[in-house]
Amino acid sequence: MKRLPAAFYQLASGREPVREWLKLLPEADRKIVGEDIKDVEFSWPIGMPLCRAMGKGLWEVRSELGGGRIARVLFCIHDGQMVLLHAFIKKTQKAPQAELELAQKRRKEIT
Repeated sequence: MKRLPAAFYQLASGREPVREWLKLLPEADRKIVGEDIKDVEFSWPIGMPLCRAMGKGLWEVRSELGGGRIARVLFCIHDGQMVLLHAFIKKTQKAPQAELELAQKRRKEIT
């Protein structure tokens, strides 16, 4: 049973940015990220290396893709669900501030 079911954050227009981002990934990458999200859904609460608290109500799902690439899906917990707020391919050691700010802005819209 899912302990923390995933839901996609929706813009006012009805678009779901994380779902759209996932669809743009190559199939192999999409499968890795999807499996990692599923592991969080079924194993919550779960820690490193798969999941990490980012502070201010944000969490990240950490996915290792092929070729040394790293994907991050930022989420918050709202009404018993993990709401997938934002996702990106990580290019630096530290999560870029702009990516965190966008996820934080979306979190504030729903909480």
